[in-house]
Amino acid sequence: MRVHEARRDLYRRLAREQGYRSRAAFKLIEATEKYRFIAPGDRVLDFGAAPGGWMQVAAELVGEEGLVVGVDLHPIRLRGRNIKEITADVHDSGVGQRVWLALGGSQADVALSDLAPSVSGVWELDQGRQAELTLRVLELSGRLLRDEGYAFFKLFEGERSQEIRNEFKRRFRAVHTIKPRASRSVSSELYYYCEGWRGAGTAERGGHPEGHDPS
Repeated sequence: MRVHEARRDLYRRLAREQGYRSRAAFKLIEATEKYRFIAPGDRVLDFGAAPGGWMQVAAELVGEEGLVVGVDLHPIRLRGRNIKEITADVHDSGVGQRVWLALGGSQADVALSDLAPSVSGVWELDQGRQAELTLRVLELSGRLLRDEGYAFFKLFEGERSQEIRNEFKRRFRAVHTIKPRASRSVSSELYYYCEGWRGAGTAERGGHPEGHDPS
């Protein structure tokens, strides 16, 4: 068995043993252990949340006083007093309003994005679509993420990678690259931990997402 296959099987086994819905949970665990960006009582947004592994980890970290809102095209069906889910496409015009209401009309402390498109097999196309999904999360974060908030993004490395990294650096005070151990060594995905959200290039702060009044 190749090294990357053995590593993949290890994290799948650990996920089953520890009750996580996906091996991806260990990517977020490693990042939060290193950077400590999810704290008790935090409000966390998770875009591309299905099947729910990251939501499980975030819910454990925020505790009963916190809240995790997961968004995905597919139902997540994860139970918990501090968990809410929204079944929607992030490109839907009303998704920002739905998230705002799920947060109780307040901003989140942390935004997570593990979004990926349906893979076509044409890498340039897939990487471009994934880049657009990431840009959409940045757009939504303009109103949904608090000043000085944190984020953790997946990014497919490719032709548009530098463009997206420049956006991270423009919108956050600091950006750190991480390749979690649970990622396959042959995978082109990298993760970016970003801190100090400043929302550069987004809509005017202080209003409601996408210009809607929640009333």
